[in-house]
Amino acid sequence: MTAQLLASELANLIQESKRKHNDLRQAAEKSLDELRSLKPTSEAQTAEDLAQHPSFVNPFIIACGTKNVKFTGIAIVCLQRLIVSRALPRSRLSQVLEALQQATSAGLDVQLKILQALPALLSNYSADVKGELLVTALNVCFILQSSKNAIVNNTSAATLQQLVVSVFDKVVSEDKSNADVPAVGEVLVQDGAVPLRAAAMDAYRVFNDICLLTEGQRPEYLRVSGLAQTFGLELIESVLTNHAAIFPTHREQVDILRTRVMPFIISALRGRPSFAISVRLVRILYTLLRRHLSLLPSEGGDAFDILTQLLDQDTTHWKRALCMEVFRGIFAEHALLRRIFILYDAQHGQKRVLKNLMATFVRVSTEKPSVIGLGHQSTIPVANANSGQSSDQVMLDASGVTGIIAGSVTSDSHNTGISAQWSTMRVPCIDQLDKTDAPLIPESYVYSLTLACITSLSEGLAKFILPMTVSNEGRRKRGSKQEAGRDSPAPQADETTEKLERSPSFKRNPVPVNPLTLESHPLYQDIKACAAFIDECWPAILATCSTFLYGALDSEYYHGLVRAFQKFAHVAGLLQLATPRDAFLTTLGKAAVPPNVLTACMNAGPVRPPPSPATTEGPSNIFSNARGLLSVDSLVSPSIAATEKHRQHSIDVSNATLNTRNLLCLRALLNLGIALGPTLASSWSIVLETLQQADLVMFASGKAAGRTPLATKGLDHQAEQEASTLLANFNTEIRAVETAASRLFESTVDFPNLSFADIVGAVCNLLVHAEPPSEAGSRPQSPPSTGGLKTPSVPHKRVVSVSSPSLARPNQGNQFALTKLGDLASINIERLLAYPPDVSGWAKLVSELVDALSSVSNSAPVRTRAAETLVRILLEEAAAIAPQPEQIRGQIQRRLLEAFRDSLAPLRALDRGASIATHAVDMDVHKVFLDGLKGLLENCGESLVSGWELTFDIIDSIFIRRDLSTDAHAGPMGQRATFYTRAVKLIRPSFASLQLICSDFLPSLPNACFLNLVDTLYKFCTQDDELNIALTTVTFFWAVSDFLSAKSKSMSIMEDMISKSGDEHLLRLAAEPFEKGSGAALWMLLLLRLTSVATDQRLELRNSAIQTLMRIMSAYGESLSPEAWSVCMRAVIFRLFSSVERELSDTDEPSAKDKSHDEWQDTATVVIQGVSDLFCSFLNLLTAHKNFPDIWHSLIGTFRTLLGFRILDINAATYSALRDILHRSAEQRTSGIGKESLDLAWEMWSQGIPVSGDGKDDTSSDNQKCLVDWVEALHELYGLIQADFRVERVRRMLTLLLDAMQHATPGAYASDTEYVTRLQAKILEAFRMVRTDVPGVPSAMITQIAEFVSLAFNREDGAQAAKERRTYVAMSKESMAILEMLIVSNASEKDIYESGAFATALSALARPVILKYQFRIVTKSVQPWRVATQSALVVLEAALPHLRTMDLSLEKVHHVWEIIVSIANGIISADLTVPSDAAVDVLGDQEFDMVAFRKLRQLIVPALGDERVLEQTRKTYAEGLFRTSIIHAPSPAEVAAIYGGQDGGDPLSLSSFYKKRNGRTIDPPPNSRALMSEVCLDELFSLAEAHKEVGGAASDDANRAVESTTAAHALHVRLGRTVAPYLILRCALTLRGYVADQPLRGRMPQPLSQRRELVRILRCLVDLRSEPEAIPDATNVESETRKHLLRLYPLLVSAVQVVGTAGDEKMLGLIREALDVVGGEFGL
Repeated sequence: MTAQLLASELANLIQESKRKHNDLRQAAEKSLDELRSLKPTSEAQTAEDLAQHPSFVNPFIIACGTKNVKFTGIAIVCLQRLIVSRALPRSRLSQVLEALQQATSAGLDVQLKILQALPALLSNYSADVKGELLVTALNVCFILQSSKNAIVNNTSAATLQQLVVSVFDKVVSEDKSNADVPAVGEVLVQDGAVPLRAAAMDAYRVFNDICLLTEGQRPEYLRVSGLAQTFGLELIESVLTNHAAIFPTHREQVDILRTRVMPFIISALRGRPSFAISVRLVRILYTLLRRHLSLLPSEGGDAFDILTQLLDQDTTHWKRALCMEVFRGIFAEHALLRRIFILYDAQHGQKRVLKNLMATFVRVSTEKPSVIGLGHQSTIPVANANSGQSSDQVMLDASGVTGIIAGSVTSDSHNTGISAQWSTMRVPCIDQLDKTDAPLIPESYVYSLTLACITSLSEGLAKFILPMTVSNEGRRKRGSKQEAGRDSPAPQADETTEKLERSPSFKRNPVPVNPLTLESHPLYQDIKACAAFIDECWPAILATCSTFLYGALDSEYYHGLVRAFQKFAHVAGLLQLATPRDAFLTTLGKAAVPPNVLTACMNAGPVRPPPSPATTEGPSNIFSNARGLLSVDSLVSPSIAATEKHRQHSIDVSNATLNTRNLLCLRALLNLGIALGPTLASSWSIVLETLQQADLVMFASGKAAGRTPLATKGLDHQAEQEASTLLANFNTEIRAVETAASRLFESTVDFPNLSFADIVGAVCNLLVHAEPPSEAGSRPQSPPSTGGLKTPSVPHKRVVSVSSPSLARPNQGNQFALTKLGDLASINIERLLAYPPDVSGWAKLVSELVDALSSVSNSAPVRTRAAETLVRILLEEAAAIAPQPEQIRGQIQRRLLEAFRDSLAPLRALDRGASIATHAVDMDVHKVFLDGLKGLLENCGESLVSGWELTFDIIDSIFIRRDLSTDAHAGPMGQRATFYTRAVKLIRPSFASLQLICSDFLPSLPNACFLNLVDTLYKFCTQDDELNIALTTVTFFWAVSDFLSAKSKSMSIMEDMISKSGDEHLLRLAAEPFEKGSGAALWMLLLLRLTSVATDQRLELRNSAIQTLMRIMSAYGESLSPEAWSVCMRAVIFRLFSSVERELSDTDEPSAKDKSHDEWQDTATVVIQGVSDLFCSFLNLLTAHKNFPDIWHSLIGTFRTLLGFRILDINAATYSALRDILHRSAEQRTSGIGKESLDLAWEMWSQGIPVSGDGKDDTSSDNQKCLVDWVEALHELYGLIQADFRVERVRRMLTLLLDAMQHATPGAYASDTEYVTRLQAKILEAFRMVRTDVPGVPSAMITQIAEFVSLAFNREDGAQAAKERRTYVAMSKESMAILEMLIVSNASEKDIYESGAFATALSALARPVILKYQFRIVTKSVQPWRVATQSALVVLEAALPHLRTMDLSLEKVHHVWEIIVSIANGIISADLTVPSDAAVDVLGDQEFDMVAFRKLRQLIVPALGDERVLEQTRKTYAEGLFRTSIIHAPSPAEVAAIYGGQDGGDPLSLSSFYKKRNGRTIDPPPNSRALMSEVCLDELFSLAEAHKEVGGAASDDANRAVESTTAAHALHVRLGRTVAPYLILRCALTLRGYVADQPLRGRMPQPLSQRRELVRILRCLVDLRSEPEAIPDATNVESETRKHLLRLYPLLVSAVQVVGTAGDEKMLGLIREALDVVGGEFGL
């Protein structure tokens, strides 16, 4: 056939080309000849032969090049045939493709033939058409695709798509072939170069160029100028769809997707593409996300982001629909969803794709509430609503905000709600490739897609998780039909008859397997991903579902939504994700019993009667009583038709009814309870409370059925019909709910004990008391907002407030709960008998019944019902005990006593809010219980096997604890607590039982109960209502102590009985009657309790307890071992101290300082004295134990704490106790208290002085006694530690003694001016007892005692000190003697000089000497300054010889000499201008000072001239002599010359005295100490006199020492040089005054005192032989010993003139004699 066709066409071609195309004709003829020369046997043979003749195709190639339509048509037909039959020579493929390309401009037929040939060409010559040949073939197709002819265009597009697919087919074939085909090139990708073989290279180039063309860029290999974007996208989609398997194995293709396709799609979607382009973009994106997400993780995340963004933010409805259709497809593939979550959300740092998408669903679902008909309950969708309402009003209604504008949700431009009629599209937008413009899309279409996503998600989770939770046995039974409760909650036609029959026993319901525990499962990672997904996204899922749950949905959508709810909750429960599970359960519960319905029911009046007899007759009516909902006997319902009319009527009357959809949610909730029962734990409360509320609503509404409302008001017959159908199914749904509820409780029979206990607890929690009407009551309006895998700690308990018309509602609910508790007990009676009470739930049942019978908010019938139930159960248990042996009887006795105790427990609650009447009833009931306990003890106390501790608990039930101290350091036994009683009338009945036990049943008590006994004794001691009973109870402590002592012959109290953590070890030891030391432990516990009583607030009881405690310890003290005493001290005495410390601390507050504060001070003093007596009496036993240092450490620590309160009486008692104990230790003459213990005592003593707490030393508090005790303690302590009393301690001691001296308050009628006080005497005694043979001690003692010396003289106001009776004068004088003694005895110690102690002592002695009359306090005895002067002279006499010989620093020497000079100046001077309180003996004091000065002069002259003495010091000495030597007061003009002006500088030079001053007519009198002035004047002349080489002027030891080391002449020269200027000025002052004043007197004689002074000076000047080196030489005059007269020569000349006029011959003779001496010096 092929040969004939070719021959025919060649003949036609020859015929047509005869005239113009010879080359064509010749080629055709040649080819025809070749064809005829063949001997074909078959078509295949012919084709094979033709393929061997390369020139056979020449005429066809030439014909295509002629551009002639006829030639081209013939050629294309032949070429097409050759290609199809594979007869085309392979060597001519390139020319053939060029010919086809040239022929593309021909007519329609030719173009179509070309398009037919190209696929065959690539198919038949796939191995040859590659590279450029492939490019040419594709170019031919691209050229035709650009044709304006629609047929050619569409055909070429299909052909091109086919060719591209063929290219990738070749890649598949190439990959499958195992031939070692070399690579033809490399392609650079992001992670390196990839070598490619031919087919892969062609596919890469073609796909890359298609992407470039689609993006509008120039291709790299294809020679095409452009490509329609829609067509390019279709090509890309075809590649991705047909050859998805290529991409995972070809990195180069993935690189194109990553770098070209995904960025282009994402950027294009961010723009504004048309509908056609958007559809294709989304389809490609959907394909990539479904099939290649793992290859493009990052780009996939961006793609999800853009889709989510478009859905969330784009306003174009069709774009959002496209995105939602993509998500619907993704959510339909749950494996893909898991992969997405694992790839993104589960990875740290990756995008939260699904979480963001779920959040977007939330926003989408709520953006237009009017569209979905959102309201406060589920409604039926309505088409073509006519009235409108804003979205804001819809949101208000949906959130429960009522009362603003009444009305239903409507819309004027769309249908309201989501319905299968108008919320879907026949053809999804994503499949409408033929549309250029977007189709009309229902406004609720996006919401229906959201619901579809949620539904698909729930189904996928359920299908994946549920099979893994069933055991192998369950899987084998999977083939049988499951119960309806486990499937969809939608009603089924055959469901009614099946559920009317009650099975005898619910099927086995073991705990489902948690898939998260299947770690070996191959899909374990997917399981974890599901759990993580739910944990992350459940809030958004719940919010979305909740929004639609309150929207307008038709039955199909609503059932699907409830199924989704059920499956989400089921999966979360199976995965043990409590929070999301509980959130979904809670939302279902709110949908089952809406809050507004429940509130309306609670606030309604009396229960309405049934609407008609047809619905009320017979006992089988639904909800005919509180048990109606769970009663299977009432499953037969009346006719639906007969009650339809009445239900319609009732719903019009009230909104407090449930409708079919509410019951649908309730049934779903119950089914979840059946399915998840063993795992619900505390979440049972959600299911049971919803069931209880449904029962209450149905009971209150008179069993009326509610009609499901329409979304809007309008005429929609189909909506009305759906509402009627739901109403007709109400009874059917009721029966389904009843069956589910019945099976729910029956299923508990096979629960594990723990799960059964959970449901028992949940039912017990239904016993809710009504809250006050003012409290808002409704269930939370929103689910929990926090994720996580933990079960919520807050129980899902819904507290409902009620108004006054409905006070009976909570009682109705309590009746319901009590009935259910009875049912549970009846169903599980075997469990309750077979297991312990705490395991079987028995304890919970009893406790809740006790709560019910004791609840003040319950009505009398409810409390009676609870009491009857409890009594019946207890009687049954009691009846079973009779034939039992003692062991079992003991257990039952304990159980009875526990119930007995638990019945009283609610009456003992501190927060029990009861009225006066209720409280009175409670107390009467309490008294009955106490009297019954007394009768029980009287009748069978001796045979009571078990439960004695419960007996004490019942006795103690009358007490309420009142803690007085909650210190963290207080132990369990030492914590201060008191108790007050509930009522006074309960004390004596309770005490009667205690008295009976103490008198008759002590031997019957187990040892472990003695602690209870002592605790009870303690409670009766601390109650405040009956003091006599409290005092009587204290005597029982002594009785119990005697019993324990008699029972235990020896008190073997050991150290290990008391632990640091408390008294737990004592408790354990006391509970073991046969354990060694049990009796001792009990005795210790008794002491501990008595210790607590000893800190009671009542003084009488407190003192009685302390006396009893001390009496007990003293009575058994001799029988106690040292170890026992150690334990008692630590556990009892120190604990008592701690309690007292706490009380003192509490009463020390400013607000607490009252009478009790003083009483507690007295108590503390009593305790300290008692403990001191114990220590002194049994110190030998205490010190014999190895732990005595620890005891001593604790004692000292306690003493220091007590001292910290700064209460004088306590401080005095503390130091007195320390003194007595130390004194006792000294008397023992044994090791007694060790060195370390004494060091602790020293630390306590040296911590500070005991002062009052306010810190004021006023007369209101006399601290003399306290300080005396403190110092006496030092005496005792020093006697024990004097061997180790180092200098540091001495310094500390002296410092504290000084502080004590200063802080001591003056005693009444006492003054320390003449005599020292008792405290001062003790302190002085302490000074005298200190050893000074310890290095450093003398210096410290001298320094500190110097402060005591200065204490009286450092106060500015001495008179005020005298008034305060704190002068320290006597103390200072006594201290001077001690200081003198210390220095004299240690004068040879170099340390006293180097440390500055000697200088400090001299300064202290110099202070009173300098003050002299300025010290205002005058004593009757020797004045302090005289004592200081004498002590200073004695000290200097002893110390100066050592001072001159010791190698001391110049600074120290300078300082000492400065003080010596100050003492000297103080001796010669006296301020007589200071007023004194008493007469002063000036002459006697002058004589004393003259003697003292002469003695001091012998000690310091000429040593004062030593070169180590500062010149300024000598100058100060000379200046003091100069100023004191002035007998008559100088004139005001001369004051500056004498005292150096106001600045106290040096006197003026002599030249100023040469000038004559103005005379004075008033003669000043001589000073009161003129003799001392003359002594000082003589001293000036003596110091200026020339030194005599031989003489005895310096006869004392000090001068001899100086003369032996330094030339005496040098010493005198230095002194003379310093004194000479002052001597000349002193003489010039007198001469100048004479010259100035005498002329004014005329012949009148000079005043006698002035004349005597002048004569004395002139005579001394004439007789003086001054030191030659002391006075500088005068100008042009040479003199040796008369230089002083030369300096005074001008004044002598002036005096001669004056004296001549006055006529005083004697004076004239003296002056002439002086002038003669001067003349002699001049050589005259």
